[in-house]
Amino acid sequence: MAKQLLIYETAVPVSATRHAGMSLEGSDSYAFSAAINAVPLMAVEFPRATAEYAVVFAADGDGLMPVVILGIRNEQNLYLAPDGHWKADYIPAFIRRYPFVFASTADGKSLTLCIDESHPGVNREGRGNALFGDDGKPTPYVDKVLEFLKDYQAQFERTRVFGRRLKDLGLLEPMQATVSTPKGEKLSLGGFMVVGRDKLRALSGETLQQLVKSDELELLYLHLASLRNFNTVKDRLVGTLADEQPATDAA
Repeated sequence: MAKQLLIYETAVPVSATRHAGMSLEGSDSYAFSAAINAVPLMAVEFPRATAEYAVVFAADGDGLMPVVILGIRNEQNLYLAPDGHWKADYIPAFIRRYPFVFASTADGKSLTLCIDESHPGVNREGRGNALFGDDGKPTPYVDKVLEFLKDYQAQFERTRVFGRRLKDLGLLEPMQATVSTPKGEKLSLGGFMVVGRDKLRALSGETLQQLVKSDELELLYLHLASLRNFNTVKDRLVGTLADEQPATDAA
C-alpha cells in the first residue's frame, strides 16, 4: 500500500463518532520511518538539526523546502536502529508528530486533525492517552497535539516563504552525493540543491542586510556547515554494509 506523506498508511479524521473509547499508547519505536531517506525540516529546527544531519533543499511546488538526509539508498533510514530507536539526539518534528497530521481542504483554508490508525499504539483497551472523554469532547492530550500541529503548520508556512525567497534570489544549485563502498561500489544521491557560496557572495549589500534582519543568513550558513554531515551518513551506510556482509557472502 502506498503511504501518504511518506509515513502514513491509514490517516483518517479524528472524530468522537469514530474514536470514542480509543486511546494511543506512546512508543519510543520509530520503525514507521524505516523506508524513507529524507524528510522535510522546518527553518526553526536548523540550529539543532544541522549539528547532526546534512540539510539540503528539494523542489516543493513553486518553491523549495529544506530536508534532512537520512540515507543514501532509497527506502533506507540510516538514523533508525534495528530495534526502532532513533540514532540521533534531535528528531525532526516531521517524525515526532506521527501518528497525527493535519489534512487541508482543497482551498487550504481548513485543517482537520487526522490519526494513522495503523500505529501499533492505537487501541480500545485504555492503554496510554484517551482521545475523547466520557463527555465526547477531546481530552487535554488531544488539545496538546493540536497545539503542536498548529505550531508545526505555522512553521511550515514560514519555511515555505523562506524557500520561495531562496528560489527568487537564485542562490541554489544542483548537487549530487556519491559514496564509494569498501567493495568499490558507487552509490549516488541526487535530486537536491544546495546554496552556492559564490552566489551568496555576489548578493548586494542591501539583500544581505535583509537576510541578516530576517535571520535567514544564519540559516544559510547553518545549511552550508551541515553539508559536512554527509560524512556521517556515509559512515552509517558503510557500517550497515559491514553488518550485511556475512549474509551477502553466505548467499
